Amino acid sequence: MLKETFPVPQNEMQRLLSLSELDLDYSELSEDFKDLAMLAAKVAGTDISLINLIDSYTTWTISGQGLEVQQTPREESLCQYTIMGQSQFEVSDLSLDHRFKDKDFTKEPLALRYYLGVPITDAQGYQIGSLCVVDKHPKNLSPEKIEMLRIIASQVIHRLQTYQVIRDLQCQVKNATETKSKVAHDIRGPLAGIIGLSNIIAQQGDSNTLSEVLDFIQLINKSSKSLLELADEILTEDQQTRKLSGNAMNLSVFKCKLEDLYTAQAKHKGINLQIQLDEGNTRAAFPKNKLLQITGNLISNAIKFTPQNGTVKVVMSLIEQTNQHLLHLMISDTGAGISEKALQHLADGNNSSTDGTSGEKGYGFGLELVKHLINGLGGTMEIHNIEGAGACFNVKLPFKKQVD
Repeated sequence: MLKETFPVPQNEMQRLLSLSELDLDYSELSEDFKDLAMLAAKVAGTDISLINLIDSYTTWTISGQGLEVQQTPREESLCQYTIMGQSQFEVSDLSLDHRFKDKDFTKEPLALRYYLGVPITDAQGYQIGSLCVVDKHPKNLSPEKIEMLRIIASQVIHRLQTYQVIRDLQCQVKNATETKSKVAHDIRGPLAGIIGLSNIIAQQGDSNTLSEVLDFIQLINKSSKSLLELADEILTEDQQTRKLSGNAMNLSVFKCKLEDLYTAQAKHKGINLQIQLDEGNTRAAFPKNKLLQITGNLISNAIKFTPQNGTVKVVMSLIEQTNQHLLHLMISDTGAGISEKALQHLADGNNSSTDGTSGEKGYGFGLELVKHLINGLGGTMEIHNIEGAGACFNVKLPFKKQVD
């Protein structure tokens, strides 16, 4: 029997980088895209429609109609065939296609027969996902309906980009409002003192001696300088806050996000996923820039290479240093470990792929993507490995504090 092969786009690394630039939290998008999923099913006249984004290991359903699903292993996803560069991918009857006839989704209770996917293409031309319509009866869609689905797919990417812009603007408005209130509160006291001194001079009029006037002026001058220093301090603090709050989280929130996104993958394979917070400050805010992509790929990779009943462990800590925060992530597993050949490929920047312990397809870019993202953030990744007994990824990411 021939070994099953899986499609991988020629521009896979660039495609993954483009998806990572959107810096999405897949668990937060469902309601924002529900109307487009419903419209797609209505246009196609199908029972099911799904809006999927495809990363290194997983097809993420960010919204859907007619089928409750949040994620699918990429090698089990129909949509992986949609991102191969064509304008659409259509299968009239899945039960007659040798690639899909033995898949679980063609059997009861789903018993799916029809599939059509159109790629979700970003501004750079990379196909980062698929808008698909699925039905339990064989069929074909007319060119007019397929074109309408392409229009809906284009609205998905526009909305993703708009979603980012709105999120950033909301954070800026929130910061501006908070700063306005803080300035009003903190400046009121020093300003009242300056006004009070001025009133004393005005009320005493000619009775003020020259030395008294000079003393008052010195006090006003000193208070004015203090006021300017306070304003500078507030504005500097706001610049620091704005950099963090526009796209920020803390360890407690990060832990919950990872559990929401990856517990299902672990349970599907019978893996014990443990996410722990090390001792330290779990509420201090830090930028979440690419953290879900970095940590998620490492967790998915660990699950892939860990056999059933094994353990994948994530330990996180935030170390506060003099001029920076250092986020420390350790992702370890009880799996097969990484061969010296694979480690050398990663060090050389040459992608390589190995099947997982349950036959999961390796696409060859997951760890390379992680390495690229970590380098871009000025971080480091060390791999401690015992071949045949598991691997441990030690990631350190610095987040610099604002320096006056």
